[in-house]
Amino acid sequence: MSQERSSFLVETSWLAEHLDDADLRIVDMRGYVRMQPRPGVEGAHDAQYVGAPEEYAHEHIPGAVYLDWSKDIVDLNDEVEAQIALPEDFAAAMGRVGIGDQTLVVAYDAHPASQFATRLWWALRYYGHERVVVLNGGLPKWKSEQRPLATAISSYPPATFTPHVQPQLRATAEDVLTMIGQQGVTLIDARDSGQYTGKVIRGEGRAGHIPGALSLPREELIDPRNGTFRSNEELQRIFAGAHVEPQHHIVAYCNGGVAATTVLFSLAMLGYPQLTNYDGSWNEWGVRQDLPVELP
Repeated sequence: MSQERSSFLVETSWLAEHLDDADLRIVDMRGYVRMQPRPGVEGAHDAQYVGAPEEYAHEHIPGAVYLDWSKDIVDLNDEVEAQIALPEDFAAAMGRVGIGDQTLVVAYDAHPASQFATRLWWALRYYGHERVVVLNGGLPKWKSEQRPLATAISSYPPATFTPHVQPQLRATAEDVLTMIGQQGVTLIDARDSGQYTGKVIRGEGRAGHIPGALSLPREELIDPRNGTFRSNEELQRIFAGAHVEPQHHIVAYCNGGVAATTVLFSLAMLGYPQLTNYDGSWNEWGVRQDLPVELP
């Protein structure tokens, strides 16, 4: 059932040999979720979503362009933070950095679970662009191998990106509400276990998780020794141990539909066919009093 990993991941050695390919665009997706304790509320934190353009300007993989995960590929007018950009805005962002309909995109970041790179992977797939892969191990692995770095800001001729929405890849809160308790559906919470259990509260949301969701923090899918994705065999054992069945419709969520994409990406490598991101995630679910919450 496993897919060819090279359809999803590329290694640093491969990228080093293809830096000058004309049909390839390397995208630096570095950024952060900065956490600050909320005064007077035990276990509560506020989150700030930011990009890292200054880090890109300081050094990046040669030829890479920069996209800000917190601004360039989100709908800044949506009341729920970090929602996928509207088709015309997403297409404009891609075209601006030279990503067209036939471009092979290689995404990387410096996050321990590659969640900003996988967010771009999911976003491009949501808009019908399947020629996208993630750099295994990201910039930290590239640098650890002492591969070349650049400071010049890369630019390319504008390209035409044609969005083709794949609605099955994105769920709304109402969609998820109908799935609770439904046979053949698995909900996966990709947040850390503290948020899942309610010991940690982030933002204005309530404590807990979506009823029936299983906890699978996205960090578990990464090899801590080098920051690369675990082997397909290891991933298979993890998901099987969590009773994530290939024949099920799997919906992953986190806080803003970003960490969830690390889970979805890993499942896609294993060939799981029905994978959906609840984009609103806890940023939406946690504050809506009309939606149910479960605590252990």
